[in-house]
Amino acid sequence: MDERQIDGPWRPGEAREPIIRAPWTIVVLCIGLVALYAVQSLTHLDVARSPLALSATGLEAGRWLPLITSLFLHGSWPHVLINAVAALAYGPPVARLLGTDVRGALVFSAFYLVCGVAGGLGYVALNPHDPTPLVGASGAISGLLGAASRLLEGRGRIGPMFGSTVIGMAIAWTIINVVLGVSGLTPGAGDMKVAWQAHVVGYAAGVLLIGVFARLAGATQAAFTH
Repeated sequence: MDERQIDGPWRPGEAREPIIRAPWTIVVLCIGLVALYAVQSLTHLDVARSPLALSATGLEAGRWLPLITSLFLHGSWPHVLINAVAALAYGPPVARLLGTDVRGALVFSAFYLVCGVAGGLGYVALNPHDPTPLVGASGAISGLLGAASRLLEGRGRIGPMFGSTVIGMAIAWTIINVVLGVSGLTPGAGDMKVAWQAHVVGYAAGVLLIGVFARLAGATQAAFTH
């Protein structure tokens, strides 16, 4: 049965087009980010002093858990809402590739976290001995964009890592983030610095690792181009 509504108002008994077409894994991610920030806001958590935030000095002292916990903290409502919208924009093709069954959801979650951790490590490596805390999901979401660039290159399959679309998007993403990070003109950032290093490294992790995680999710070889 064709469930598309061609035109005219919806009538009882007719199938509706879903309002949100994103896979449930992306919807849960977006709602989760916003809900966690609501809790953070209600509890008046000070991320500048929180042991859950990532910093180079903290990592040097052996505090590794913030590589993950910092991905679920944000600095403001605009910060978390921009990240949630970005996840909703970049994430669906990646989530569909990895699958929405239990295995696919677990692999997608692992991919998201690995990209976020890579972004955090990249930030720390390029800002050694810096006590400034880092919070936000941008590194992980940049990984979704990096993975999506390879799907764009392959027109739904995993395209070549050094295809023109992947390289072009990588250059544009790097320039945009460096300019915004240096200028401090990022919308919604307020007085927070933009960790452009985490964004760039997270993007690179997404480009490099999507093939590995697709295989872990059981994607068929037909999903790949060489």
